[in-house]
Amino acid sequence: MNPWLPTAPCTPRDCAGHEGRVRGRPAAVALLLAGCACILAGALGAPFAAMLGAARRERLIRRWAYGVVRAFGVRVRIVGTPAVPDGTTAAPGTLVVANHISWLDIPLVAAVFPGRMLAKSEIRDWPLLGPLAARGGTLFVERDRLRALPATVRTIGAALRGGSRVVVFPEGTTWCGRGPGGRFGPAAFQAAIDADATVRPVRISYRAAPAEHTAPAGRVAPVEHTAPMERFAPPEHNTPAGAAAFVGDDPLIASLWRVVTAAGLTAEIRVLPPIQARGLPDRRALARLAQTAVANESANRSPESVHH
Repeated sequence: MNPWLPTAPCTPRDCAGHEGRVRGRPAAVALLLAGCACILAGALGAPFAAMLGAARRERLIRRWAYGVVRAFGVRVRIVGTPAVPDGTTAAPGTLVVANHISWLDIPLVAAVFPGRMLAKSEIRDWPLLGPLAARGGTLFVERDRLRALPATVRTIGAALRGGSRVVVFPEGTTWCGRGPGGRFGPAAFQAAIDADATVRPVRISYRAAPAEHTAPAGRVAPVEHTAPMERFAPPEHNTPAGAAAFVGDDPLIASLWRVVTAAGLTAEIRVLPPIQARGLPDRRALARLAQTAVANESANRSPESVHH
């Protein structure tokens, strides 16, 4: 089987439903326009951001990516220590790996670890997102060409050796987030071994407030402020959110509309301890170790939590 083309059993009909309250059409349209405008602003501003120093550019990208998620009406919860915001750039040569649920994963990860994304070549043709991804240094892979695999691994390795942070979703496809998810493919981990890079696993999840805790239709739920050291989502946000899932043959516009109409969504990203590629027997062992860290709730330990 082509390692770039895994399949998931998740479908929009079975996995992408939203059981909570929804926003009214005017509020949803406003959020959709705001989110698209934020993406467009990033695309237009990318050439200017490229002229900034590395540290300033990274801070700008993090703030913009965070703004994209918020513009679509989704709150952001970061658990763990994100990239260093001041001074020198965070440790280079890092392979960031995460589970994959939604198109929201891309700006969500960038809000914590800006880097060069590994993405399917089809994204290059997406409106707004495609040109923006290309300008951001995205490494595109032709998933239907197995012969392209060695060259892609070499490209990732070269980027890591050059000090870049590379972001990969090793499951190779999206899962709805309500189960264990997919197996981490080992290909990208070979690049980390070749470059002697650090692997940084992160866990992504989306939660929805139950109907009784959701703002009435047509109103945006107020921002909830929680203690900086809180490690877990508030009780009212412990229900997995199907609305954020972008699975199967779901059209992008349908997923966008589902996100902006679903009130009370919270995106959470947990930054897990780094894994050193050196010393592990092979890429499969490294992939299993990273997958276990992401899948295992007991591994989601963090000294710091920020809830916006």
